[in-house]
Amino acid sequence: MTDGQTPETSATAQPTPQPGDQPLEARGSNRSQRPDSRAFTEFITSGWGPRPATTATPSPAAPYTAVRRARLGAQFPGARVVVPAGSFKVRSNDTDYRFRPHSAFAHLTGLGAEQEPDAVLVLHPVGDAHDAGGGDAGDGAAVTSATHRAVLYVRPLAGRDTEEFFSDSRYGEFWVGARPTLDDLATVTGIETAHLDDLRDALAKDVGEGGVQLLVVPDADEAVEAVVEEIRAAEDAGLTDARLAEALSELRLLKDEHEVAQMRDAVDATIAGFAEVVRALPRATAHRRGERVIESTFGAHAREEGNAVGYETIAAAGEHATTLHWTDNDGQVRAGELVLVDAGVEIDSLYTADVTRTLPVDGTFTDVQRRVYQAVLDAADAAFAVAVPGNRFRDVHAAAMEVIAERLGEWGLLPVPVEEALSPEGQQHRRWMVHGTSHHLGLDVHDCALARRELYLDGVIEPGMVLTIEPGLYFKSDDLLVPEEYRGIGVRIEDDVLITADGNENLSAALPRRPEDVEAWMAGLLG
Repeated sequence: MTDGQTPETSATAQPTPQPGDQPLEARGSNRSQRPDSRAFTEFITSGWGPRPATTATPSPAAPYTAVRRARLGAQFPGARVVVPAGSFKVRSNDTDYRFRPHSAFAHLTGLGAEQEPDAVLVLHPVGDAHDAGGGDAGDGAAVTSATHRAVLYVRPLAGRDTEEFFSDSRYGEFWVGARPTLDDLATVTGIETAHLDDLRDALAKDVGEGGVQLLVVPDADEAVEAVVEEIRAAEDAGLTDARLAEALSELRLLKDEHEVAQMRDAVDATIAGFAEVVRALPRATAHRRGERVIESTFGAHAREEGNAVGYETIAAAGEHATTLHWTDNDGQVRAGELVLVDAGVEIDSLYTADVTRTLPVDGTFTDVQRRVYQAVLDAADAAFAVAVPGNRFRDVHAAAMEVIAERLGEWGLLPVPVEEALSPEGQQHRRWMVHGTSHHLGLDVHDCALARRELYLDGVIEPGMVLTIEPGLYFKSDDLLVPEEYRGIGVRIEDDVLITADGNENLSAALPRRPEDVEAWMAGLLG
């Protein structure tokens, strides 16, 4: 027999199980050979020394997250606001993806990386603060704002005398390490904490006839949403979950001092990752799937220096660079061609950079590559010039498009005059750049995505916003409307930009942008 199992003797043999005797949902653990005898349980749950004294310290984000919670609560007076971290997501069978909390939860608690699966932040209206099901507030925990009392419901560290300790592969200390205690999390976050088992009763208090309306972030945690729906089944309609999701997005439009510092760290780590990519180019050109060499080089750097990549890395060489979201990354990297690398490090706090550079594989642009690259760079510079307080978000794109249309006109590629192409009725130049020029950036690579149009696309640019500027030109290899020398060339240049009181700051400026600077930088790295 295999796997350490022994055949049963005739004296102890049991009837052979018949097909269908075991429920389908129980079969995933058939591979398991965990012991379950009473002797084993008594033995494994005994004889452990005391755990080390806690080393939890307040997070630098805590004062900022308190302000964010207060700003959110002010928009929903009298409502109970439920913000789940989310749960594990299955990758295959009984293995999970690495956990990442919902961005709204991270923004309001300061918890990042793989903290805290299944946790739920609840903002209880102040009227019922005395009886919201809270537990430990921890040293210095800020438990109230003008409108709400924050309570963080978590699955705390289980005792070593429990089955979870040794048998639960998702949560057990033997499998994934010790979870923080309620006191630990209260100290770190500055938020009152309570056991997750108390959540349902706390959510149900005074809902409906009691006048409290219950709101939950949609699509964050199906199980929590189901509980909320059950509780408020008879509740009159009023505020909606969609309004909450919108408010959470809009709360991140302006970054506070702590968030700006996180963005700087994410961008700096990303710039270092691009240097690693350049150093790996000789190995990439020698590999049959050189794009994977680039992807894995940046991914390893992101995992070593941060939490992970902020989104799937685009490593697009040659013709692949004309596919905007090329993430297969299975192609060759050839000398004489360009490789477009769009990548960002997500640091442990979950803030991510989003940077693109288009590099000559052998370190030198050809004349045609340089011509296209310079057009894109000029478009980016035009966008930078208008990405200042008082202008509108849409002005950034419009400025870049003027340059793109003018260059395409100069090259004889437009079927109409430039002015006609730029008109709403024209837009022929967009054949070669169908995407937008900018988006907000932060905890999500496309941050603030649920904000209202009047605050985003039609919104006024304000200090504290962090935006990308990323024009491009993409000439597919089978595009018969462009000269052959352009075909198969794709170029995008993307930088991360902080709006300041008097203009903007290119957070990724340390990564060369001008073609001659790119060549000199690559030469220094490649030796």
